[in-house]
Amino acid sequence: MCGIVGYTGKSRADEILIEGLRKLEYRGYDSAGVSVYDGEKIATVKTTGRIDRLAEKLGSGIPGTCGIGHTRWATHGAPSDTNAHPHVSSDGRFAIVHNGIIENYESLKSELTAKGFTFLSETDTEVVVNLLDYYYTGDFREAVMKTVARLSGSYALGILCVEHPGTVYAVRNRSPLILGLGAGEYYFASDVTAFIGRTKTVIYLDDGEFAELSPAGFNVYDSAGRAFDPEISFVNWDVQAAEKGGFDHFMLKEIYEQPRALDACISPRVKGGKIELESAEELADILPEIRRIVIIACGSAYHAGVVGKYVIEKLARIPTEAVLASEFRYSDPIVDGHTLAIAISQSGETADTIAAMREAKDRGARVLAIVNVVGSTVAKLADWAFYTWAGPEIAVATTKGYTTQVALLDIIAVWTATVLGRISDAEAEKYAQAIAALPERAQRAIDLNPEIPTLAKGYYKNSSIFFIGRNIDYASCLEASLKLKEISYIHSESYAAGELKHGTIALISQDQPVIAFACNRDLFEKSMSNIQQVKARGAYVLSVALEGDRRILGESDEVIYAPETEALFMAIPQIIPMQLFAYYVAKEKGCDIDKPKNLAKSVTVE
Repeated sequence: MCGIVGYTGKSRADEILIEGLRKLEYRGYDSAGVSVYDGEKIATVKTTGRIDRLAEKLGSGIPGTCGIGHTRWATHGAPSDTNAHPHVSSDGRFAIVHNGIIENYESLKSELTAKGFTFLSETDTEVVVNLLDYYYTGDFREAVMKTVARLSGSYALGILCVEHPGTVYAVRNRSPLILGLGAGEYYFASDVTAFIGRTKTVIYLDDGEFAELSPAGFNVYDSAGRAFDPEISFVNWDVQAAEKGGFDHFMLKEIYEQPRALDACISPRVKGGKIELESAEELADILPEIRRIVIIACGSAYHAGVVGKYVIEKLARIPTEAVLASEFRYSDPIVDGHTLAIAISQSGETADTIAAMREAKDRGARVLAIVNVVGSTVAKLADWAFYTWAGPEIAVATTKGYTTQVALLDIIAVWTATVLGRISDAEAEKYAQAIAALPERAQRAIDLNPEIPTLAKGYYKNSSIFFIGRNIDYASCLEASLKLKEISYIHSESYAAGELKHGTIALISQDQPVIAFACNRDLFEKSMSNIQQVKARGAYVLSVALEGDRRILGESDEVIYAPETEALFMAIPQIIPMQLFAYYVAKEKGCDIDKPKNLAKSVTVE
């Protein structure tokens, strides 16, 4: 949600800010703006709508080499030019951009109003800029520290002061913020993609830390204002990875990148028929103490967790539950020192997942994280962090992020079962080889289905589509349904096929599209029975079946095939054709596929 970018150096700040904001469009937003010190004052331009509209409104631009920019996803106050960021103090001395939510803004606003400060917007952010003005006595850093000491909630802040030209402050608390280091040029952003084309040298700020940047250099401080030498990291992917590379949309590019992404995730960990998890000695030591595993995640990551539940329980024989992080937080969960919590997040900054991790740790659980972004909050908070190495994922609808999460869950399941002696060495080798083959299976899933763009033409006008499946097929239905609804806006629901007769079948009418997964050989006859039930009531059935399976043809109107692999690991090859299906249905409808309405890539507020 929301995007922040800041710059100070020797180049035109407005051009760099607009460039950075364009790279952050995938996060989801409804308005945008920039503030630049022009040599006399802080000049601010902001608008509702897309970055293109902001660029048009900027016209010839704002001269100046220090500035901040923002894309806003509305939380407090409807999208409007007034509510858009940056926000400027009443006297024009300060300008700020803010991601997150200030939870105590109402009491702060009442206090500041009583002191004579005026408020123009409906946002929580405006209290921050007026607090800065209230505390300012000439010392920029002191005003920043006094202000953030009053704030409750989550915030990443970028701050300009007209009396300190060239200097910009970046502040982080429970909302991502990354510094970029150049030669006499410094950047900050909510995602490294905003400046990766200009520098790969970065600092990941931790909660409570803030930085002072100017062309002369930078300083990083802890929450007490003590300067320290932060860890400097290097981003190991280039700008091309965050560009479309000839594809119409990032989502399509990322679907096609899955064989490579899966190989990057799997090949360092599966060698010679054996699973080798990095830095897992301590994890192996505590596994015999674990009586329960709880997987906590949101959205597609939760669906990956549902797959993981089936695989872990089957192989490791440990009771496992997949729980939505937003529900886990408030359920008074039964978690203790014999619980292993597995947190899954692509961005590593998902607010509900982070809060659920903290809840689990407070109750004594050990926490393992599956995450894509190095240096993210989820990675730092976990006892063990395993990276998916999927590379940057720009489209809001995850594809390679999801499949690499599933692959890593498969790896962890086999490794855990091996460590605990729940499977034989021969079984472990068989499963390891099947996992090692998943990148090739992913490519085969793409190659098998060249007709999907044509097939999608028959579905994009539907108002509702249902998905049914059993076991891991059902877990895949959850993700397939989400993909379709989030980018095509077609109402879709997924159901465990065995539940049809318990009410769901009442929704089936003549020509109602039903997408039926039937990739589990052990449950094939059961799946066929469910297909027959909906067909008898007039449904139009698109089946997802194993490559070469002709038995499905007699009960299906159309079929999409998935290449066969070990049954426990079928979630990956069978979801990829459905990602393509969702993409092409949305394309037929003319939807904004990479930036679906009302959605954000990284959900950093509750």
